[in-house]
Amino acid sequence: MAGMLVETPQEVVKFLKAQHDLINDMFDDVLHASDHKARETAFHDLRQLLAVHETAEEMIIHPRVRREIVAGDEIADARLREEHDAKKLLSSLEKLDIASQEFIDALTKLRQAVVEHAEREENEEFTTLQRELDADERQRMTKAVQVAEALAPTRPHPVWSRRS
Repeated sequence: MAGMLVETPQEVVKFLKAQHDLINDMFDDVLHASDHKARETAFHDLRQLLAVHETAEEMIIHPRVRREIVAGDEIADARLREEHDAKKLLSSLEKLDIASQEFIDALTKLRQAVVEHAEREENEEFTTLQRELDADERQRMTKAVQVAEALAPTRPHPVWSRRS
């Protein structure tokens, strides 16, 4: 897992956008794996990064959005619902045969949901945080996100709480 974490841009928005790019690349790794074992390894790595990344956003980013953005509660709640739905999709993927077309189809559906979710985060949350917070605060948030990722579970848990 250590090799999967993004080298630290010191600024939280750049850090998380870099992780979004890495996650997208990791979907490619799973989809285009040369054999079932390689697909299994790539899927494990993707699942692990998704779990720690979303946990950090739930712990650090969404609560800050609630405080900094006028419609922050609505925005954070919508992102949390998307994350919950993605976790359920990911959980269902784990029950499928990794060599099956059903797995590929479900993974493609998950990828689309994750990409759309990341775009909404970047457009609705990250741009406002970039504008509203000074560089020092964004650097502190990067450190908080890194700590949250270090402590996060490495498997997704599809439990959703509105209190972030």
